[in-house]
Amino acid sequence: MSNERIGAALDFQYESIYDCATTPQIHNGEAMREYLDLVDRVLSKGILKKNRTGVDTLSCFAEHYTIDLSEGYPLLTTKRMQTKSLFYEVLWYLSGEDHIRNLQKKTKIWDAWADGNGNLETAYGRFWRRFPSAQINLATGKYEIKEVDQIAEVINLLKTNPTSRRMVVSAWEPGNALHSKLPPCHYTFVFNVQEGKLNCHLTQRSGDIALGIPFNIAAYSLLTQAIAQEVNLEVGYFSHTIVDAHIYVNHVAGLKEQLKRTPRPRPKLLIAKKPLDELQYEDFSLVGYECDEPIKFEVAV
Repeated sequence: MSNERIGAALDFQYESIYDCATTPQIHNGEAMREYLDLVDRVLSKGILKKNRTGVDTLSCFAEHYTIDLSEGYPLLTTKRMQTKSLFYEVLWYLSGEDHIRNLQKKTKIWDAWADGNGNLETAYGRFWRRFPSAQINLATGKYEIKEVDQIAEVINLLKTNPTSRRMVVSAWEPGNALHSKLPPCHYTFVFNVQEGKLNCHLTQRSGDIALGIPFNIAAYSLLTQAIAQEVNLEVGYFSHTIVDAHIYVNHVAGLKEQLKRTPRPRPKLLIAKKPLDELQYEDFSLVGYECDEPIKFEVAV
C-alpha cells in the first residue's frame, strides 16, 4: 500500500519534517532526536498492517538507531515520562521474580498480561536471572534443568574478561514463547566494551513506538549505567534494533503533536554506588528533567 493510500485510510497526510526518512543518525548533543527521527521515519514510510490486537499499525522492518549515553540520560522531554513506573520495572526485572504481586503494589503496567494470581508467563527478569538451561545427564541420558543467572555472568565477564564478545542476555525461551500471552518483545541484549566504555545493543522483535519504545530506551540505558558503575567503566552507546517497529493508527495524532514540540536537554541520572542487587527505588534520582505535558496513548492488548 502506498503512503498516499495509507494517509487516505487513516484520514491524514504526513510529510517528513526531519529529512531523516532513510538513514538513522547519531545526534550528539541533541535531545533525543534519535527517537523523534524514528517516529518520523515510520509515519513517512510505514506500511499499514493488521495484527493480533485488532488495531492496525503503520509498520517498518528493522529500524535501528544509536544513542550516545555520555550526552545524558535518554529520557524523552517532548512528553512527560512516568519515571516511578520505569524505576520499579527495572528493579522488578533484576529481582528475577516470575510474578507481579510485588510490582503491582507500585505500578499497574503489567497487570493486563498477568493471571488472576499475578503470575506472568513472560517475566523478563525470570529469564535474565534464572534462565532454564536444559543440560543432558550423561549417566541417565535425560535432560536436567539448570538455572543460569545471565546478569551475574555478564558482570563477572566484565570484571574478569571485558574484551569478551559473549556477554549476551536472552529472555527468549522457545517453549515459553509457544504458549505465552505476550512473548518477550525486547528479547535479547549484548554488552560490549570499547575504549573503557560499556555499550549495550538491544534487539526487539516488536516495538510499540508511542508507548513501549521510550520505556525500553530509558530502561536499558539505566541498566547499562548501573552495570558500568559497578564494574568501573564509563557509559558508551545504547544501540537498538526493532524488527517490527510500529505505530498504532490510534496513536498517530498524538505522535504528530509530539513531533511539533521542541526537545529539551537530556537530564542526568544519578545512581547510588551500590552493587546491582542492592539497588532500591530511592537509589535513583533525576537532575534537570524538564519536559512537556503527557500525551495519552491507549494500550493495545
